[in-house]
Amino acid sequence: MKTRNAELLLAGLIIARATSLLFSKLALRSLGPFTLMGLRFSLAFLVLALIFAGHFRGLRLHTVLRGMALGGIFFAVMAGELMGLKITDSSSTTSFLENTAVVWVPLMEAALLRRAPKRKVLLSALLCLCGVALLTRGGARAQIGPGELLCLASSVLYAAAILLTARLSREDDALLLGVFQVGFIGLFALTAAFLAETPRLPQSGVEWGSILYLALVCSCFGFTLQPVAQRYVSAERAGLFCALNPLTAALLGLLFFREWLGAAGILGGALIVCGIVIQGRRSAAEKAEAAA
Repeated sequence: MKTRNAELLLAGLIIARATSLLFSKLALRSLGPFTLMGLRFSLAFLVLALIFAGHFRGLRLHTVLRGMALGGIFFAVMAGELMGLKITDSSSTTSFLENTAVVWVPLMEAALLRRAPKRKVLLSALLCLCGVALLTRGGARAQIGPGELLCLASSVLYAAAILLTARLSREDDALLLGVFQVGFIGLFALTAAFLAETPRLPQSGVEWGSILYLALVCSCFGFTLQPVAQRYVSAERAGLFCALNPLTAALLGLLFFREWLGAAGILGGALIVCGIVIQGRRSAAEKAEAAA
């Protein structure tokens, strides 16, 4: 797969996952967050197991264990996102906060490689953090609430998940990693549902429709193929595509829920986008190095 094709695939995955906030919000009106996750990802794994049954031949234990590691960290990301969404009651705010991972990825990568981050990265981080402060304040609150803190924690975990996916996808079967990642997210979520909630099956057409969309589009497509795409895309570059998530979610929130960010929220969102754009631009020296 060419890098450009991989980037297009990754962009499609991020956009598909961004739509999950809309359908998750509908399902969360009557289902617990862990029950929703358990049903969504367990159903997706069953579908994937049927489609890719032939790929299970010669399956190795280390592939399953690596899929479990990816599933565990993405489970934590999703749990924080869903609980944050339920508390903040705003899909656009949740998405903006979680996708500050676009800044955390290069900073964490710099720490792992024991090198100082570039000034451009630090500037991007400062702009995004200022944007987050304005966005969470919403023009009225002076403190960040528990829902916003959950979303920020999810963003850090999401950055770690991107870095881990970039590493493991180059060392193993990327497709099988994606399949078992989805399966373990479902397993961990069902376990949490039985421990912390009273699980039940969807009761209405809206609930079933939301679950099916989340399973087939957002999980089977949106999660399974991420290791495949990241096999050919750097972790820092993959982090930049997080920008598509809040933009998509904000548009959906405006169209379906009439969610207005207000003046402070709009300014905060603009600062985040500016930080993302600055980080994504390459200098002349970087372009020359890439061409060489």
